[in-house]
Parts: sequence; structure tokens; C-alpha cells
Amino acid sequence: MSTIQGKVIAITGASSGIGEATANFLAEKGAHLMLGARREDRLNAVVDSITARGGTATGVLVDVTRREDLRRLTDTAIEEYGRLDVLISNAGTMAVSPFDDLRQDDWDAMVSTHITGLLNGIGAALPLFRRQGFGHFVNVSSTAAYVVVPPQAVYAATKAAVNVISEGLRQESGPDLSVTVVSPGFTHTEGVGKGASPKVASAMTKMRDEIAMPPSAIASAIGYAIEQPAGVDVNEIVVRPTVQA
Repeated sequence: MSTIQGKVIAITGASSGIGEATANFLAEKGAHLMLGARREDRLNAVVDSITARGGTATGVLVDVTRREDLRRLTDTAIEEYGRLDVLISNAGTMAVSPFDDLRQDDWDAMVSTHITGLLNGIGAALPLFRRQGFGHFVNVSSTAAYVVVPPQAVYAATKAAVNVISEGLRQESGPDLSVTVVSPGFTHTEGVGKGASPKVASAMTKMRDEIAMPPSAIASAIGYAIEQPAGVDVNEIVVRPTVQA
């Protein structure tokens, strides 16, 4: 029996891509899922698909830039199951563009989603984990945090911040909590190029279709970190397509 079975796991950005794949993977392993996302129709579709197969999932409308939304996600877990075992902070945006385009609203969106959103999740879950005496943060970063490629500098900076925040959180967590960073390389999701400038979006979509790995690869990596026994903390997982430099 998988140690994932029966765990209460919350996922942000759960309506598509890595979040959806992770929800499906964990549902098959018997987890109780609290799924957060902004798009109600897509979120409901994921929940309905899981429950139709005999899984357990609840959808909660969540914009990670809003503190109250993350608290509602964790509060719902407590109301329904009395605890929360894992928070997977996965919500993201990849509206990349050259600096000369001065798309500052997109810069703000990446900062507020990847950095503020992550901190909002920590703010909602950490007090709960402390009261419980257990809990696991899984933070989805990117290989962009390690290799800066034009025109992804702002995106890369926000993902580097995810790694730094996660490592600081790990050092402060003590023996009862776990912190894992999962850094995907090029992954085949709808978010690749979405919101980017047309030229950048075209190039990224073309590369995605040529070399990207399926989001299920990241889902299984997240599952590996979660299913470790008590006292074992997988701190960092990097997953790339074999053809990615």
C-alpha cells in the first residue's frame, strides 16, 4: 500500500498542466485532494473526472495572490478531514518577453504568482502544520532557476526566489516538517508561451512540441517525494527531458 493513500493533499494551479496531472496521479494512489485554481469550469472538470473514477477531490476557487484564498483552501481541508498533510504550491505563469518590450504587468504577475503566492501558501499552512506537528511543503520551481535564457530573466528570477524561500523554510522547519522543491524542465503544458509576446510564444510552443516531456513525469516526481517515510525529506528534485541542454 502506498504511503500516499489517505493523505490530505492540497494543490494550487490544479486545473491544468502539472497541477492536473499531479491531482490525477495522487488520486490513483488514494489521496484525499483539495484542488485550488482560478478557472471554475476547468477546476470542476478535474474534480468530476477524479470522483467519477472513484477518487476523492474537492475544488476550491483559489487565486494564490490573495491570502484569504489560500486560507480558505487550508480551512476547507480541516473542515472536511481534520488535517492537511501536504501543500503543493504549483500555480504559475510564464508570460515571458524581452526586457525592451517593457511588459511590466507581466513582470508583476510572475512576481505575485510565484513569490507572493508561495508566501501566501506558507502563511496559510505553516501555523496549521505547527499545530499538527507534521506537514509537507512541495514547491514547484523550474530549471530556469539554474540557467537563465533570454527572454526569461524575470521568470527565472522568480523561480530562483522559490528555491531560496524553500531552502530557508527547510532550515527553519525543524524535525517535524518537510520541504521539497521540484524543478521541471521543458514540460508540455498549455502555459508554455501563454501570455508571452507573439514571437516568443511561437518559438516556445514550437520547442515544446518538439522536446517537452509530459506533465505526468513531474507528477510522479512529486509523488516520490510525498511517499517517503517519516524522517526522510527529499529536498530537491530536478527533472528534464533528456534532450534539454
